[in-house]
Amino acid sequence: MSSRGWGESGGGDPPRLQGDSSSRSKAKSRTTSLQPGSASEHVAASSAAAVETGLEFGKVDGEAHAPVPLHLARHQQAVVGGLDLDPKRSGVEIQKSKSERDIQGKKKKKKRSMAVAARVVEEDPDVVEMMKRRDDDEEEVVGEAWDYKGRGAIRGSTGGWRSAAMILCVELNERLTTLGVAVNLVTYLTGTMHLGSAASANAVTNFLGTSFMLCLLGGFLADTYLGRYLTIAIFTAVQAAGMAVLTISTAAPGLRPPPCSSGGSGCAAANGTQLGVLYLGLYMTALGTGGLKSSVSGFGSDQFDESDGGERGSMARFFSWFFFFISMGSLLAVTALVYVQDKVGRRWGYGICVVAILTGLLFFLAGTTTYRFKKLLGSPLTQIAAVTAAAWTNRNLPLPSDPSMLNHDDSAHTTAKPNQKLPHSKQFRFLDHAAIVETTTAEAKKRKRWAACCTVTEVEEVKQLVRMLPTWATTILFWTVYAQMTTFSVSQAAVMDRRLSTSFVIPAGSLTVFFVAAILLTVPLYDRLLAPLVRRLTANPRYDLSPLHRIFVGLLLAALAMVAAALTERARRDAAVTLSVFYLLPQFLLVGAGEAFTYIGQLDFFLRECPKGMKTMSTGLFLSTLSLGFFFSTALVTVVHKVTAESRRPWLADNLDEGRLDNFYWLLGGISVVNLAVFVAAAARGYVYREKRLADAGIIHNQR
Repeated sequence: MSSRGWGESGGGDPPRLQGDSSSRSKAKSRTTSLQPGSASEHVAASSAAAVETGLEFGKVDGEAHAPVPLHLARHQQAVVGGLDLDPKRSGVEIQKSKSERDIQGKKKKKKRSMAVAARVVEEDPDVVEMMKRRDDDEEEVVGEAWDYKGRGAIRGSTGGWRSAAMILCVELNERLTTLGVAVNLVTYLTGTMHLGSAASANAVTNFLGTSFMLCLLGGFLADTYLGRYLTIAIFTAVQAAGMAVLTISTAAPGLRPPPCSSGGSGCAAANGTQLGVLYLGLYMTALGTGGLKSSVSGFGSDQFDESDGGERGSMARFFSWFFFFISMGSLLAVTALVYVQDKVGRRWGYGICVVAILTGLLFFLAGTTTYRFKKLLGSPLTQIAAVTAAAWTNRNLPLPSDPSMLNHDDSAHTTAKPNQKLPHSKQFRFLDHAAIVETTTAEAKKRKRWAACCTVTEVEEVKQLVRMLPTWATTILFWTVYAQMTTFSVSQAAVMDRRLSTSFVIPAGSLTVFFVAAILLTVPLYDRLLAPLVRRLTANPRYDLSPLHRIFVGLLLAALAMVAAALTERARRDAAVTLSVFYLLPQFLLVGAGEAFTYIGQLDFFLRECPKGMKTMSTGLFLSTLSLGFFFSTALVTVVHKVTAESRRPWLADNLDEGRLDNFYWLLGGISVVNLAVFVAAAARGYVYREKRLADAGIIHNQR
């Protein structure tokens, strides 16, 4: 099977199966071959009607006989021809009806055919059982889903929680690896590789930013070429290879600079080869992380059928469990894994990651026969580029006064993509030029290729993405604040009193356990305490924070966290004694609670508001905010360090006691307040959710 046959949709259309639109004509030809030449016109007419109802005339000893089911007739024909017809190996593509009337009709038809079959072939009960099993399977085929062989996916034997559990194992190990490397990397770069504080912080944020930015590449490959299944499998292997290189880098003595002298003045920095091997391992890991993270949540949701009420509820619970497994991976990373790195050896910690990734990959591959696959829909980036180019090409053409004169013919693309027809809106009128249809001039013929692919629905889908951009842009800064918890906050913890007892010292990187604990506590506290309280106070039993409300709370908590971090750093620097590391708890708890609100709010917002045919794009937009937040942290640290380096007390000194890290936190806090105001004014105020706009237009909303 080609690589496309394994992807989310198997790459291209699945193999052509029996039982499609040509089945009736084939059945008629078989019927004719089975009719005796002496059959009457009445028998011939009855045969044609029987074909339409799933029955076929057979013959016994050369004489026309009562109608029997098509399955039996095919079986008889195969026996006469000396063929071995195995019903398990004969693929049948079923077009499952979603209406109750069709289902009831199929059940009645099944009973009639079984009754006839029982009368005709009482001596062959195996055939009857074969037909019953086949008919049962026909009623349980999931629409728009395929199994690993390209056949219609059977509900009872594919998808569901069994398949989702295999996928969650991959995400657990991905989070364990990525955060296990990032959260403790600063101490390794400064203490072992002898890099400066600012350079080490930038190395961490660049690693995380690259990981999430590569999600866009992974999403493009999954949508266009590989499918989600192959994308996850390939990039998980790449991540394992990257961690293997990191393990070698930390284990081989020649790939690390010699330790500092006893006085601490003779610290030789790592050379180019040593840093090159280290960065090779880091960015191979980042490539693997980005590729598999782009597809793992979407492939998990593919295991549940949105058209089925029970499975739709399971899909909602899947996202809750998905976030739970992310948090559990983070918790293991900042506790057990960091402890192993600091107390046993970093090579052992990274080696555990390699074993964990490979174990998760084996679990994932073991579930291959149970997964449901979807068709490749192509990258939404192609549609965005087409609409933008068409609008620019037609920019000099006048827009029609009546929007109904634009191209509303969605028949050309709705068969390939499950787009939901959208009404025309008055916003961003420039993009409406892409839907202008004009075929009377020579110039118009040159534009025909673009105009033909740009309908009002396609234009409105791009408009919807434009409406989401203010929210996308203003959530970037939260992840810049988040980045400080894995860089400078860890540096703060390293110079504070981390003793729990005379024999146990908390690793500096493990302090982020409070950050993860805040995430795990915030979600149930909100669902069980805060939300019910607000519902009682407002007398609205359905009240819940909207996605934008959640994002607002997260951004507010991020600003407060930077204020707390600045006050703590000033107290630490001015204190006469070494302060306890627990003084850092407020900033970790505030950012952790903020992530719970922001992460869930962003995920819900982008999944809810993105057009139906752009599911992967929604995930890419969300994850790109993380990437840009980390890159913005790198840029901000670089600028601040360069500007303040020549001052008497640089803000980001290698020795925190000689710097003014609190000023950097104050700067981030001020930027966060401004960003929060922009979010309220430009993104949240006046935003109309997509569901409400469709309801106001009288269009039934069937996506959620």
